[in-house]
Amino acid sequence: MGDTTEDTLWSLHERGRVAAEYPRVRRLVGALGDSGDPDELRRAGNLLARIGADAVLEEHPDTPVVSVAITGHSTVSGLTGPLTAELARHGMLLRPHVGDFDSYVADLASPDSDLYAARPDAVVCLLDASVVFDEVPAVWQPEDVARVLDEKLALLGRLATSFAAAGRGTLILNTLPLPRVHAAQQIVLSARARLGAVWREANARLLRLMDDHPELVVVDIDPLLGGELPLRDARLGTYTKTQFSPQLLAEYAREVAHLLRAATGRAKKCLVLDLDNTVWGGVLGDDGPEGIEVAGTYRGEAFRTLQRTARQIASQGVLLAAVSKNDLDPVRRVLREHAEMTLREDDFVRVIANWRPKHDNLRELADDLGIGVDSFVFADDSPYECGLVTRELPDVAVIRLDDDPALHTERLLRDGWFDVRGITADDLRRPERYREELSRKDFLHGFESLTDYLRELDIRVRLAEASDSEIARVSQLTLRTNQFNLTTRRLQPADVTRLAEDPDALVLTIRSADRFGDNGVVGAILAHRDDDTLHIDNFLLSCRVLARGIEQACLSALLSHAHRQGMRSVRAYYRPSAKNGKVGDFYVGNGFRPLEGDAARAHTSDTADTADTADTADTADTAVSTFQHDLAEIAGPPEHIKLTRSLGGQRTP
Repeated sequence: MGDTTEDTLWSLHERGRVAAEYPRVRRLVGALGDSGDPDELRRAGNLLARIGADAVLEEHPDTPVVSVAITGHSTVSGLTGPLTAELARHGMLLRPHVGDFDSYVADLASPDSDLYAARPDAVVCLLDASVVFDEVPAVWQPEDVARVLDEKLALLGRLATSFAAAGRGTLILNTLPLPRVHAAQQIVLSARARLGAVWREANARLLRLMDDHPELVVVDIDPLLGGELPLRDARLGTYTKTQFSPQLLAEYAREVAHLLRAATGRAKKCLVLDLDNTVWGGVLGDDGPEGIEVAGTYRGEAFRTLQRTARQIASQGVLLAAVSKNDLDPVRRVLREHAEMTLREDDFVRVIANWRPKHDNLRELADDLGIGVDSFVFADDSPYECGLVTRELPDVAVIRLDDDPALHTERLLRDGWFDVRGITADDLRRPERYREELSRKDFLHGFESLTDYLRELDIRVRLAEASDSEIARVSQLTLRTNQFNLTTRRLQPADVTRLAEDPDALVLTIRSADRFGDNGVVGAILAHRDDDTLHIDNFLLSCRVLARGIEQACLSALLSHAHRQGMRSVRAYYRPSAKNGKVGDFYVGNGFRPLEGDAARAHTSDTADTADTADTADTADTAVSTFQHDLAEIAGPPEHIKLTRSLGGQRTP
């Protein structure tokens, strides 16, 4: 399949159709990635890199773009092709800025460098062992290496601090694998052991730099070097100064693509598993509960490993669901009663077992959970079911599990669909909250009108300035909220912290609860004061609490607060994206009037500049609409909302 797929891609290139047919190209590159051949994927990435993002954007202007600067100690240009391909697999375009040889210190230390002038969304600083061994004496001991490692770690800490001040987005470093060509030079085994010890200790310290630098991510290279993956190619290292092998660069590019996907709010939220020959071995309808394989045999243990992996993923805030062509009662009996099952019914937010097409069940599940189908990762062993879901729901990430269950877990984890920069207490409660949401929807069916339902729901809302413990959650909302996200500003925790420390800025969190439980922090408002005007730079609300009046209640509270603070007006902004079209009239529907001309442009350049370029290619000022409320008449919150606000030290029920 790989050769045929690659031939098709090159045929499109020869006919000048790659940019015009980019959606098809994305699927072709995805197929190359699934084939497991890094050379094919690298060649495809090099082809796409030559074409460039702008050519694709002319044909498909809504394609997400990520600007990435690549710098390092050795030759780093070899990363561009694999990274272009990996991002293409996820429907994203790469706009690269590649630094010169051994330019990482100048690039990151100087705020006037070309790297910072490019304003990338992320910076990849690719380092290897040569950054250390280039500075040890010709005749060296492990203690010489330890000294240089200490110097480099101190330098990287300073560079991370410089990046926090001058850059934006994420700085990505990597641990330094120790090549055998260096370790084997120490022929005394005790000295070689000391070298290994100081090297591993330095890498551990490098990983811990993330604790002190919120904008920093360090990719651990060691887990990528399993199997037969070579660390380096001696000829490439000698003649081109490329110190990582093409195979390792391909794996590293995949990890970086996972990080960029998460940093732009595209981490998945829900793992949907088939059951027969996926969660357990065999077909329940044919083999019966006693005949399925779960443990006790080598093959059964492979299915248990997948169950343990799914449960581990779910323990970190990922929703877990099952969609199976089975009768529901036997499935429930297995999940509740089978002694060898690791996954139980309570681990799933919903178990769907019927004979409907799986893509229909996925649509219904998305509607029940209040999330988009693009939040799903669907894993199934059937090529037919996987192909049908891919055709009917192209936004669903589909994992085709092959016939050997020993490979299922690696296949499930390979693309890091759920990787995120960090998790919060709210994340850990997410499965419980979505179960509560399903209870709310069941509760709704008992009412003839939405008004009666909302009144009986007993909604309680608190609008307050964000606490230190809520900073990470506010960042996460900016990264992962798409539907009710008025300007799609994507902020890392460090960005939110800077705003919270600005005396002229407001970083507000929205908490909600009702008769079914506490929803936690479900939204945020980012604003700043400018003379006698309050500017709402962004307003976000989780899709699971939309259409309950919470957004109107919080906007009303903010307008009242601005009036009490002596403001003459409030301005708000809307920047359209691929997913927030439904809230384009939100401000007009709540007493704001649109502004045009110079009045509208006075502030929109700042708003556009901080917006997420990965949401749309169009970052021009004209993409931002400006609205104003003169505070003459402020509508109160909906009657069914019990609102508490704590703004500027004032607590008002």
